[in-house]
Amino acid sequence: MSGHIHIVGGGLAGLSAAVELAGAGERVTVYEAGPACGGRARSYVDKHLGCRIDNGNHLLLSGNRAVNRYLGLIGAQDTLTGPSRPVFPFIDLADRARWTLDLSRGKVPLWVLSRRRRVPGMRLGELRSLMRLMEAAPDIVVSDCLMPGALSSRLLEPFAISVLNTMPDVGSAALLGAVVRESLAQGGRHCLPRFPQDGLSESFVDPALSHLALMKAQVQTGVRISAVEAGDGRVTMLRATGQDIAIGSGDAVIMATPAPVAAALLEGQLPGFSAPDQFEAIVNAHFAMPYVPVATGALAQARFIGLVGGISEWVFIKGHILSVTVSAANRYAAYDTDALARTIWGEVRAALDPALTMALPVDMPPMRIVREKRATFAATPAQDRLRPATRTMLPNLMLAGDWTETGLPATIEGAIRSGVAAAQAVRQRHGA
Repeated sequence: MSGHIHIVGGGLAGLSAAVELAGAGERVTVYEAGPACGGRARSYVDKHLGCRIDNGNHLLLSGNRAVNRYLGLIGAQDTLTGPSRPVFPFIDLADRARWTLDLSRGKVPLWVLSRRRRVPGMRLGELRSLMRLMEAAPDIVVSDCLMPGALSSRLLEPFAISVLNTMPDVGSAALLGAVVRESLAQGGRHCLPRFPQDGLSESFVDPALSHLALMKAQVQTGVRISAVEAGDGRVTMLRATGQDIAIGSGDAVIMATPAPVAAALLEGQLPGFSAPDQFEAIVNAHFAMPYVPVATGALAQARFIGLVGGISEWVFIKGHILSVTVSAANRYAAYDTDALARTIWGEVRAALDPALTMALPVDMPPMRIVREKRATFAATPAQDRLRPATRTMLPNLMLAGDWTETGLPATIEGAIRSGVAAAQAVRQRHGA
């Protein structure tokens, strides 16, 4: 292959593009502004807790085809773990009701016929909500598709908030419907919960970097691209601190930064460029236990539990760390951090105590609250319309990131798909 491919951004979109291109024999360089790659899906050592934690929690599904392919290419397909059955334990904090969503393995949803396997209190007619979501027009919001009842309040609304990171009354039904089509509609074989056995970096980042080194690709961290210059209908220069990177006529650039960074770099260089400009936060709370909690029942299989009716949404047992996710967290921006942590800890105790062999302490253990203020774009119909395509008006410039036009919300699956799409566009340009 001819030319040099310059990838700006070392998150999962950029890494997946690099893996594709380096494996095809292309000359690749990745420029990451931070000290480490991975973006919003990485691990780091927290000095306060004295251990390594993920900067966020990500629950994947066995049907995430781009994730599975990426992990296969970098030799990390065995680093994910999860239950052998498509089971999802839940608790409603309002009335302490507990249940386990136990999906059928095939496409025929036999689980809805069993009171033991479905959402308690749901009526079969409520399943029409799923059809409405899958058939939703681009301007429809989630709440307009949901029928009143337990299925919506105890499953579909929490599911929407987690998947879209946006509240159902403003979230895009079409984006949620796309996820439903690839998960619930395909049956339990596509819905096996999956998450890193050790950490996000150990699954998605470190093996990719090792693979890229083997493929002779370069990954430069601590290199912040400060400007993009274009002329004669193509990108001609990338400017970074202390260096100018000339872009030859056979070279290509993949912009795989977060949306605000891409918008700033391409302002004035790419006419008609648009990108999401409204964002939602995610709060992750990590509690360091003095011992490894031992679970019973469905929680022992899943190692996570969904919470309904509180601030907390998901609790993951990761060794001696209990990690909690709070999505669509703009609504909690004014909360005091300590007060928020105490509330979350109370909900964790209510959710886990009956399902553990040893009760959690009343006093809150050492904790770390991580607020990602711009975790994802706000997945509203209006913001979805601003998402750009992979190709741009400059033939040697491609875009990648979960904020681009992937057809999915801002997820790991979407980020990896965007990187693959950018790599394919580059190779097509080179005539491969």
